[in-house]
Amino acid sequence: MDARRLEVEWLDELPAEDPRARRSRADLRRVNAIMGNARIVAGALGGTPQSIVDLGAGDGAFALRLARALPGPPSHVTLVDRQRIVSQETLRGFESLGTQVAIAQHDAFDWLERVPAQSEAIVANLFLHHFEDEPLARLLSLAARKAPLFVACEPRRSSFALIGARLLGVIGCNDVTRHDAAASVRAGFRRDELSRLWPAGNWSLAEEKRGAFSHLFAARKNAA
Repeated sequence: MDARRLEVEWLDELPAEDPRARRSRADLRRVNAIMGNARIVAGALGGTPQSIVDLGAGDGAFALRLARALPGPPSHVTLVDRQRIVSQETLRGFESLGTQVAIAQHDAFDWLERVPAQSEAIVANLFLHHFEDEPLARLLSLAARKAPLFVACEPRRSSFALIGARLLGVIGCNDVTRHDAAASVRAGFRRDELSRLWPAGNWSLAEEKRGAFSHLFAARKNAA
């Protein structure tokens, strides 16, 4: 487990409406709830940013859970993902909070390069581990130009987390989820690996283990 190892995750290759993909997304909602990732990210944000961008937002379930976990709901959330799979139920959830939602069906790199407007915070949940270090450093550099606060919750690369991933069948997760969970752990992070990829500048960085399986990274721009 010393070095990161990226593998193809099956959910990324399956069509959005494939029954196994839909089941896996449902599994991931449960796994995220068990891991408490929304609560972890909400705590790291340290308040309620009024505009939040979620990179690799998927079906939007994490962003909705995050909005509910904050001290107050954000005014605006942008969901960035290559697939447009946000359900009407999730959109109604944001509506009930009074949060406006924009769905950006784009590659994260393209979106960060093309959109001039800044947000108060950018978040990522189980997304950064999909990238090798070089493109990941580029992604983080782009994010640093768009928001003064960046928070990511990623898989913790450890033997214990790998054991947990292999036991997901016990709670009924399907083969796609079980495969991808183990692959995610092997591609995950530890120590200060994300801090070393963040661009130099006037930033306060924090990176640490959270819970049994999660790895938290936060970058906050210092006042000039």
